[in-house]
Amino acid sequence: LFPGVRQAQWLTKTKLVEGLPPAVQSILDNPAHGLQEHEERVKDAISHSRFWDTTEVAPRREHYCPVLFEDLIHLCRLMSGKYPSLSKRMLARNYRIAATWERESILLQVRGLNGILMNSRTPIPPVASKEEILATKEHVLESFHPISPTIDLQEVNVYKELNDTGFRDGYPYSHPHTLFFLESANVRTDRFRPEQLRAKMLMFAFGNALAKAKALYGDDPKVLEQPVVVQSVGTDGQLFQFMVFQLNTTDLVSSDGIKNLVWIDSDQNLYEAAQCVPEIKKRVVTKPVGIYGFQPDTFKKFLALYLHGTV
Repeated sequence: LFPGVRQAQWLTKTKLVEGLPPAVQSILDNPAHGLQEHEERVKDAISHSRFWDTTEVAPRREHYCPVLFEDLIHLCRLMSGKYPSLSKRMLARNYRIAATWERESILLQVRGLNGILMNSRTPIPPVASKEEILATKEHVLESFHPISPTIDLQEVNVYKELNDTGFRDGYPYSHPHTLFFLESANVRTDRFRPEQLRAKMLMFAFGNALAKAKALYGDDPKVLEQPVVVQSVGTDGQLFQFMVFQLNTTDLVSSDGIKNLVWIDSDQNLYEAAQCVPEIKKRVVTKPVGIYGFQPDTFKKFLALYLHGTV
């Protein structure tokens, strides 16, 4: 995606809001949830992924990124003792999404494998009020004229317009909650850059929301009475991207009218560096092995998105 999120906004008819939505921020700001109680465990999770769970001096990203993710999810699951409804969640891997829509006479689709999806028995409530949704009518989407916004998209022959959530009817955990994208390739050029990753997160959050909306309300383009909310978290094992997407409309052909909404909190480091071997100068250890620049607020945001829709 050549301009990243800006292009994804046009493709999905979406207005961008910087930062996390008030519904998530209120979880962060409420001391009753005890988010600060996990700081030492988070440090242990980082050390586990970078130092303990390996025989290598410096583990590769393809190893430590998934290990860190699993440890952080485990810490989130521990909150189910305090909030039992959190146990009504399921992580789905290797499922396939398909969503098709028309945008200014161009037929578009999102298909295939995406991130790890956490499903829930109940949907996340809308994060924007009806007034905020109506106000999106005034928002003007960016134009890329004279460049086509679809210039770098893969062109294929479509024999069947698919809209599929990836799950059979009757699946108890039928509501998409949060997508997790692990950019764990060890070679930098094989990983999405942060801006590309955010665009990918937006496209697949939109795709999952659109497929769910069509399953619930049919294929006819319309403004949704009950918007569909899907979250995304992306990480390379150190830097995190957080996103909350709200699908307000499936009427996507025209750039006029109600827009969808996305909140993005970008480039949040969980820690600044992991010193895998001591730094020695003139036979003196100047920087011992350890984690440096730990940012506890980044995990608190990760946990707040996990709790969102339940607390």
